[in-house]
Amino acid sequence: MNTNQKRINNLTEYVQGIMNKEDGKELYAKYRSDIEQVTPQEVFEIFYNQLQKQIEPAEILLFLDKVINVFYKSLVSYSWKRPEQNSFIDYLIQENKALAGKLDDIKEIVKDGKVQERREELILKLRELQHFNHHYLKKENILFPYLEKKMKKFNGLSIMWALHDETRAQQKKVIECLESETCKENEFNTEIGKLFFAMHGLIKKEELILFPSASEVIDEEEWRDMQKQSLEYEFPFIEKPKETADRDISQKSSVLAADIEEGCRFKTETGSLNLEELLMIFNTLPVDITFVDENNKVRFYSDSKDRIFPRSPAVIGRNVEKCHPPQSVHVVNKIVDAFRAGTKDNAVFWIDARGKKILIQYFALRDAEGRYRGVLEVSQDITAITKLEGERRLLHWED
Repeated sequence: MNTNQKRINNLTEYVQGIMNKEDGKELYAKYRSDIEQVTPQEVFEIFYNQLQKQIEPAEILLFLDKVINVFYKSLVSYSWKRPEQNSFIDYLIQENKALAGKLDDIKEIVKDGKVQERREELILKLRELQHFNHHYLKKENILFPYLEKKMKKFNGLSIMWALHDETRAQQKKVIECLESETCKENEFNTEIGKLFFAMHGLIKKEELILFPSASEVIDEEEWRDMQKQSLEYEFPFIEKPKETADRDISQKSSVLAADIEEGCRFKTETGSLNLEELLMIFNTLPVDITFVDENNKVRFYSDSKDRIFPRSPAVIGRNVEKCHPPQSVHVVNKIVDAFRAGTKDNAVFWIDARGKKILIQYFALRDAEGRYRGVLEVSQDITAITKLEGERRLLHWED
């Protein structure tokens, strides 16, 4: 692994100087030798050091691109083992290439100066960009957890997650601007420029920093596991691999069968269930369930066919803080702290997402003695429920 602690310390000081708005030319001259040799792994160390100083990811984003641009020459020339064809990272790179093509198509329309005349076409193309969210979700729910388990410095991935959220928000802002009758063309050009900068910037950060670093710490078996998990997601702008999860399902079934043969049953005063029956119930309930234990570790999630919020096996054992966007971590901590202290037993939220009304509930789990044992998160699509009126007393099959 190519890292140098002295260089990391020096470049941490350099970044601190940039953050303090010291003279950029003087800083570059002072740390030039280190800047010209920085590696992807060291970039993670440098920014993790900033997080250790209690600097929030949102604050780091204010000067992140300036620093990455200074490091660019060294990072672009860094030699790393390229991914095998059709591997987890190779598919992410293919998606990035396809995204760049989509962005170029939109840029051509904007440069043509006919934004108003081609407004509807642009709206469709911008809405299509939102599909790239699956790319970000695969990173957040699969790649990030694997890296975080390797080394503490990869907790710095919360900065990239914050970039994902900024990009999602900017996509929405551009679409709203274009759909508004009061949005001026110069205003639209400003907002679309910010979106181009954000999405191209993420491509650069992935391919110069994230992917090379991951290639040095993730082993072949883990890459294969990640690729299997990725099949639960879409592959934006490229053809989805023809492999299916059938083999994995059969493997799961054989494990279940073995457990059942051993007579594993959960018995209570209200009845008994074997493992297969228990999972069928969890996965059929019209809700997403996630269990976080008393140590704030994700221990279980239900795997229904139409999950509202994607989950992957990589999250098992992950700290619950790492399963949420950086800007909402303080809310998660507030809920857990209140549950642990015994001052609250539940928290309820509802949001509008993708044209649906989503109810999100958190429940404190306590044992027979009242001791705190964790949190149960339950999410439900209540769109249809909120529209119910009157009564239905007779059987009626929906078409």
